[in-house]
Amino acid sequence: MLLSLVLHMYSMRCVLPAAVLLGSAPTYVLAWGAWRLLSAFLPSRFYQAVDDRLYCIYQSMVLFFFENYTGILLYGDLPKNKENIIYLANHQSTVDWIIADILAIRQNALGHVRYVLKDGLKWLPLYGCYFSQMYLVIFPEGTRYNPELTKVISASQTFAAQEGLPVLKHVLTPRVKATHVAFDTMKSYLDAIYDVTVAFEGTMDDKGQRKEAPSMAEFLCKECPKIHIHIDRIDKKDVPEEQVYMRRWLHERFEIKDKLLIEFYDSLDPERRNKFPGKSVNSKLSLKKTLPSLLILSSLTAGMLMTEAGRKLYVKTWIYGTLIGCLWVSIKA
Repeated sequence: MLLSLVLHMYSMRCVLPAAVLLGSAPTYVLAWGAWRLLSAFLPSRFYQAVDDRLYCIYQSMVLFFFENYTGILLYGDLPKNKENIIYLANHQSTVDWIIADILAIRQNALGHVRYVLKDGLKWLPLYGCYFSQMYLVIFPEGTRYNPELTKVISASQTFAAQEGLPVLKHVLTPRVKATHVAFDTMKSYLDAIYDVTVAFEGTMDDKGQRKEAPSMAEFLCKECPKIHIHIDRIDKKDVPEEQVYMRRWLHERFEIKDKLLIEFYDSLDPERRNKFPGKSVNSKLSLKKTLPSLLILSSLTAGMLMTEAGRKLYVKTWIYGTLIGCLWVSIKA
């Protein structure tokens, strides 16, 4: 009986996150929309303060599942104090934006995270127009590294060779435009750039070849691999401002990433594989950081769905929220 219960609970491990994350979306959007209207005649700082708090509540709920489904190992310059930063990372999975949140919550900066998104992602139902809105996350590769997409990797390596740049193995050749625009615009407010390199355990096949990194759905539904996160903190004064020099600097940063990933995946010494060089910290987040947000949003959503009027409002929010979001994105385009 107990074994059956355990197996049933394990089978629900993917259903519960999906139900909660998607199910609470209208609740969050309604709360944000209501505050947007109520704050229309207030100074913008009041709107921004509550908006950041609402955003933090939702992201904390998301992190409840990721923090408790896997192990997180941190290396390098561990984040301590809250800072205004640009976060540069290698891109290999739909989980990557969650990893930015994993670092941000440890600096009490979760409500301030914003992402440079692929253009197509702004059309996501309910979320797209909001997520594309001082913790700026940039993936300079422009698309995810997938070892199975050999044509993409080959094109990236060919471009690097033609430009006289070192060819990279485990990352794609970075593009400088978004990084340069972000840095040039924000340099007066920035403290640093975080150069973040991420690797997942369990992404090598029996032949020792790197496999595709887990998607968000796979991450939650299957046995979750440990996440290894290496952080280099770079003071803004050490970043070149001219685009031509920043391009070279950015490629050099990705050369460092590539060496870290070669060590992680390809080291000849089995004892050095599946970890980055240097000391690691097994970072476990307190439930106090995430559980309250899960309970708040789940309770509000359940309360709404218990009444007929609430259910109608819930459905209308999905439909009209998506349509209004797409219209807003179209107007801004």
